[in-house]
Amino acid sequence: MLLYLIPFLGALTGWLVIKAAMWLIFHPVKPVSLGLFTLQGIFPRQQQQLGEQLGKMVSEQFFSFEDIRSKLTDPEKISAIKPHVEEHLEHFLRKKLPETMPMISMFIGDSTILQIKTTLAAELDLLFPKLIDQYLQNVKDELDLRSIVSSRISGLSVAQVEAGLRHQAGKGLSAMSWLGAAIGFVMGCLQLLLAML
Repeated sequence: MLLYLIPFLGALTGWLVIKAAMWLIFHPVKPVSLGLFTLQGIFPRQQQQLGEQLGKMVSEQFFSFEDIRSKLTDPEKISAIKPHVEEHLEHFLRKKLPETMPMISMFIGDSTILQIKTTLAAELDLLFPKLIDQYLQNVKDELDLRSIVSSRISGLSVAQVEAGLRHQAGKGLSAMSWLGAAIGFVMGCLQLLLAML
């Protein structure tokens, strides 16, 4: 009669093995000495190396300063902001300049303002790509994405990562447990068959 419990014990064993494996990903957080070996969760033990590898991957594969530079210096993008620049120049030439230098307003008329605005706008068309390029170069030299990502991942608490994983993959983790139980049940059935033969 007890032989018929083998498939159910196999299912329980399979379920427990999967649960234990998932628990061992994050626990124990601090190393625990068990005499011959030390037990620590996979994530806490590898967190520093994982952070470094992810930082390297992000900086080399996902983030390209060249892509950003080409998008920001695209002539169409610069043309899109040109009306705002011209509006600002108009305001500067008609309002701010006469306020700060009243004598100049006596010599500047509409045609002169239009000429100055047109000349400055054309010069800014040439200047914007250079300014953006120089700015990005300065940022690239100062911004170390690899170390930023690495330090952020290393700074995460194990509880945060575990909670995030359980939230995002809760159904998948549950399905893995049931798959372990199903495999254990099938193995138990095979053992029962062998025992009966």
